[in-house]
Amino acid sequence: MGESSRVLIHLFGILDVTGEVVMMWIILAIAAIVSLLIRHSLKERPGVFQNMIETGVEYLDGFFDGLLGRERGRKYFSFLGSLYVFILFANYSGLFPGVGLTDYAKAPTSSLSVTAGLAIVTFVFLQAAGLKSSPKHYFKRFITPMAFMLPFLLLDELIKPISLALRLFGNIFGEETVTEELYTIFPIGVPIVMMVLSLLFCALQAMVFTMLTSIYLDDVTELE
Repeated sequence: MGESSRVLIHLFGILDVTGEVVMMWIILAIAAIVSLLIRHSLKERPGVFQNMIETGVEYLDGFFDGLLGRERGRKYFSFLGSLYVFILFANYSGLFPGVGLTDYAKAPTSSLSVTAGLAIVTFVFLQAAGLKSSPKHYFKRFITPMAFMLPFLLLDELIKPISLALRLFGNIFGEETVTEELYTIFPIGVPIVMMVLSLLFCALQAMVFTMLTSIYLDDVTELE
């Protein structure tokens, strides 16, 4: 999990529950509840909250369409959109008072285990999407432009999830560590400035992870 993660509970004797896991469960629970509420309260004349949700969905829809095209953007929207929303809220959770300053609540993406899990899920999804879209293109890209490139292209494919996991973990863990240290040295003023900067930083990291996933998805599902 990372050196700063303390195990809070040994659940069922096999699952180590840390502050990152607790916060991840909270985020998933809130996301599930909000999704159900939205689903059962949609109106033809939307209110402020529904307008905000629809604006966010339209923005993501346009973003994925720009990277993948209209058809594939819509086809893979559920996965990419869910990935973005989870990472965004996981990153922002570190901005809540007390989060990151106690072992009982830490930003999930400040744990390498969480970012590695996201990267593995993304890697499996990419392979499945590529094989389903066009098996011929999926295998052919490993020997393009020349067959001797196969080992290097296979290595590149394996490096992608590793880079996704390390990039997200490194940035969020670093930001959490800096904020925590600043809070210890300057408890008033400076940490607040860092948290304001983090509002942009956290959204950017969620967008980078999702954008790179979209680019990789475009590569594996590209039709000849």
